[in-house]
Amino acid sequence: MTVEQNVLQQHSQKHQQTLLNQLKEVTGTTDVQLLQQALQVSNGDLAEAVAFLTEKNAKVPQQDETTYYQTSQVASDRYISVGSQADTNVIDLTGDDKDDLQRAIALSLEESNRAFRETGITDEEQAISRVLEASIAENKASLKRTHTEVWSDSPNPHDRKRIDNCPVGLKNVGNTCWFSAVIQSLFNLLEFQRLVLNYSPPARVHDLPRNQKEHRNLPFMQELRNLFSLMVGSKRKYVDPSRAVEILKDAFKSSESQQQDVSEFTHKLLDWLEDAFQMKAEEDREGEKPKNPMVELFYGRFLAVGVLEGKKFENTEMFGQYPLQVNGFKDLHECLEAAMIEGEIESLHSAENSARSGQEHWFTELPPVLTFELSRFEFNQALGRPEKIHNKLEFPSMLYMDRYMDRNREITRIKREEIRRLKEHLTLLQQRLERYLSYGSGPKRFPLADVLQYAMEFASSKPVCTSPVEDIDTSAPPGGTTGQQLPPPSTAEQDSLPPLESSGPASGPTTATTAPQQQRVPIHKPFTQSRLPPDIPMHPAPRHITEEELRVLEGCLHRWRSEVENDTRDLQGSITRIQRTIELMYSDKSMMQVPYRLHAVLVHEGQANAGHYWAYIYDPHQRCWMKYNDISVTKSSWEELVRDSFGGYRNASAYCLMYINDKKPFLIEEEFDKETGQILSGMDKLPPDLKHYVKEDNEQFDKEIEEWDTLQARKAQQEKLALATAAAAAAASPMSIESSPPDNAVPQQDPEYMEQPSPTNDSKHLQEDTERAISRAAAEQEERSPEALLNAAIKLEYGRLLRFAQEDTPPENDYRLQHIIVYFIQNQAPKKILERTLLTQFADRNLAFDERCKSIMNVARAKLDLIKPEEVNMDEYEMWHQDYRNFRETTIFMMTGLELFQKTNYVEALMYLVYAYQYNKELLLKGLYRGHDDELLGHYRRECLLKLNEQAAAMFESGEEPEVTTGLGIMNELVVPCIPLLLLHDTERDLLAVEDMRNRWCSYLGQEMESNLQEKLTDFLPKLLDCSTEIKSFHDPPKLPSYSTLELCERFSRVMAALGRVPSDGR
Repeated sequence: MTVEQNVLQQHSQKHQQTLLNQLKEVTGTTDVQLLQQALQVSNGDLAEAVAFLTEKNAKVPQQDETTYYQTSQVASDRYISVGSQADTNVIDLTGDDKDDLQRAIALSLEESNRAFRETGITDEEQAISRVLEASIAENKASLKRTHTEVWSDSPNPHDRKRIDNCPVGLKNVGNTCWFSAVIQSLFNLLEFQRLVLNYSPPARVHDLPRNQKEHRNLPFMQELRNLFSLMVGSKRKYVDPSRAVEILKDAFKSSESQQQDVSEFTHKLLDWLEDAFQMKAEEDREGEKPKNPMVELFYGRFLAVGVLEGKKFENTEMFGQYPLQVNGFKDLHECLEAAMIEGEIESLHSAENSARSGQEHWFTELPPVLTFELSRFEFNQALGRPEKIHNKLEFPSMLYMDRYMDRNREITRIKREEIRRLKEHLTLLQQRLERYLSYGSGPKRFPLADVLQYAMEFASSKPVCTSPVEDIDTSAPPGGTTGQQLPPPSTAEQDSLPPLESSGPASGPTTATTAPQQQRVPIHKPFTQSRLPPDIPMHPAPRHITEEELRVLEGCLHRWRSEVENDTRDLQGSITRIQRTIELMYSDKSMMQVPYRLHAVLVHEGQANAGHYWAYIYDPHQRCWMKYNDISVTKSSWEELVRDSFGGYRNASAYCLMYINDKKPFLIEEEFDKETGQILSGMDKLPPDLKHYVKEDNEQFDKEIEEWDTLQARKAQQEKLALATAAAAAAASPMSIESSPPDNAVPQQDPEYMEQPSPTNDSKHLQEDTERAISRAAAEQEERSPEALLNAAIKLEYGRLLRFAQEDTPPENDYRLQHIIVYFIQNQAPKKILERTLLTQFADRNLAFDERCKSIMNVARAKLDLIKPEEVNMDEYEMWHQDYRNFRETTIFMMTGLELFQKTNYVEALMYLVYAYQYNKELLLKGLYRGHDDELLGHYRRECLLKLNEQAAAMFESGEEPEVTTGLGIMNELVVPCIPLLLLHDTERDLLAVEDMRNRWCSYLGQEMESNLQEKLTDFLPKLLDCSTEIKSFHDPPKLPSYSTLELCERFSRVMAALGRVPSDGR
């Protein structure tokens, strides 16, 4: 077959497959042979093929169009019907009129073909898109109704209760992670904390404020004191900073929905604090210059020494946060070196009067708290917007500032000159080394030592005297076949043909039709042939080489390679020594007298105008790093800090570094009581007015807990009364064993899983188990009294269930679902609970089918009536049965979610998996066998979110407006609300999944895209990145269908078997 024929055949196959798909879509027929027959009869005419299938009356149930375009919402019983409005082209298919069916099919074909020609999207894809859009629209509508509940507190105050002396978090009250990060960093400076807590406003504050600053700063100062006092003594896990935030937000010109820049906010905060303390200092001064503690704590001075148009100058300037450029530097010292020198400064060190301009900065006084603002943003002129710099920048935990001090100016200049000279020499050596490591004149270059080695290997290969293509005879037919006419091979057969061998001219005559095949040269196909052609050498080799030539060549190549390797090692050793010399240039003790220890790192994740902030703060008492992420405060490590802060491989990087003078321990030391000498902690730190403020808030929180506990107790009492009322009604109703209860009688409230109401359908298995136990007891028991038979039957049934409970079974065979006693045994329920539950089983009214079972039932019911309240705690009994009901309900959530996941219906599967995981987590808190494998549920919950994230990202990448809207809708309404759930328990795989999802969207930053897409991305990213561990209010759990025990066990077994095995290598 020629290449042209092969292409035509492939095109024909694709066209036929397209027709089959369209025909299958229009008619609903899935029988491929029937579809192919219809196309063959109609000669490829789609309309005739449809007519043929209609006349054949293929027995395939037609799916109603309105049903096809409906989807059931997980969280409600409502249905969304897309395109359900009246349409003039709608044809009634409910009748038996075949003409209507024909017109409907023709209309569907016409619309399908037109849509495909215009958009290239099939009807099925459009239908899926419309269903997703409708689902998102419904979720959006629901979210709008509950907008005020977004990021709401947990209704259970016990979830918000502070544990021991754990640091207090700050609630994110709407893109305020910038506030939390800075405030926590300052609060953990204990000297700063003391200054704020003990601040007393000036006496004139009680009068009307004199100016705008006082009108703004003094209320803010009071709110900051209140906030700090709560962070010290609150019983809450986190507190609300809304009042202080609102005052600050008024001072920013940007919209409240935008996130504030950390450095801008810190500047403003320090300005306000400076003004507030300045007013107090001026009031307290007595004829001397007032000292402002904020200035003394955060502000330093540097000397600017320089030349301007040939004239030397020196100026002393004050600084707070010191700005540093990140781009182009690898570590903090390189940033500082560049910041300390501006312009051309050679003239500073010479007596010549140069016209060059430049300056150096030398610190004359460093503040106790030294803050560096890392400038990680630059304006992209081409795109017309700011962009974040993600370059890696390393910084030390201990920073020595000696080399930047004015008193070390001369020695530093000498060392800088020495470093400059060493770096020049280093550059030359690196250039020479590069010539060895990247050798060649073309675009591809290789290490010279390897090039010489390859040449030596080539020369030493076995010589080949013939060309690698000379031994291929193009005149012989494939495989050396004779002149016998063979049918043309199929594509698969051609791929498996052996390579041609030289077999001489073919024997016998050949026909003209085989000439094209004889002239084809077979090509080696590495993916379809199992070995190389036998006559082609494994490696290239020289045609002719003498022993003498080989000996000389090998000697030269060996010598040259050794020389190159020695030169390379010498260069690498010299480079290493110079780099080490540069690193140790400032390591002598005289240049390590001004140590600053890293106190806090403020991290930003996201893009230039949107993202999330958190802080790493060192705890000197526990000697570990703590991560402050809004309401979440957790222990961390230097390794995690480096991963999140250095940048270079993630969208997160340090934005601000806060160092403290290591020789001034008062900055982080606790305060001591002057009388007792004990460390002041908790409420003892607070002045009287703040003690009263915190005490009131704690009392309010205690009251909230008390009201919650009372409410829960009332609910439990109501449930208990309802059960008691139902039981009393059942006991009062006139029921005899022989007669069934009247229709209006209240049935006994037996648990659903005991399945007593009816002896029919799937509930028979429990009754059969009971009757089987009675029969075995009757066969084995000599004494035939009803009580003896009951005791024997209960013993046999318990033994059977005990074996189930002790048996090691695969996940798909969970005996806990088959019987409640198995669940109770595995979870070590009290013996009295087991006995009463088994008695309840044998007291089943449905056993009254013969006299023996009837008498045993009567004995069991009598024994139940004789059990005294003090013998079996009914509250405990009901609690165990409620736990089992919760277990079955969790199982149904899990089973339904996994079924939908296996069907790739991730949108609906998510809520089932989310609730299954949450409920299962609550069950497992009571015991290992109370619930299901949390790793399994966590894996599929995580995978479902990752699949949805992938779908949404693909829709966004398409650039089509409906697709983009749908994709962002999936993220906003489904994925983003679930991210706090992954962050809540802080497991490594969940954190990596969140990181993957965020990185996928952050990877679009800086890419060329339409302005409307850039706007949507800018609006969406803060929602994705600004996620604390506060749980967003979800819709009510999906309504669950009721399953009999048999149905539940069968479906659960089927789903678990389909999973194969519990994933051990998940994210």
